[in-house]
Amino acid sequence: MGFGIGIVVVLVVVALVVPILVLAHRIGEQAQVINSGLQQSERNTRPLAALRQTIDHAEVITAGLRRGRERLGG
Repeated sequence: MGFGIGIVVVLVVVALVVPILVLAHRIGEQAQVINSGLQQSERNTRPLAALRQTIDHAEVITAGLRRGRERLGG
């Protein structure tokens, strides 16, 4: 009797654990695809980090042009 109950308990546990493991495997596969997409996005947006430097240089240039125009009376 006890042996039969043990087998039933093990089968119930296996029936509950197997779908969880299958789902975890699918999530792991999707996580790899998502991670690849995020890495590609990071590579594509990396040049934006230099945008602040470009803006700073443009501000210096326009400030110089503004000073030159004022000196010329414009």
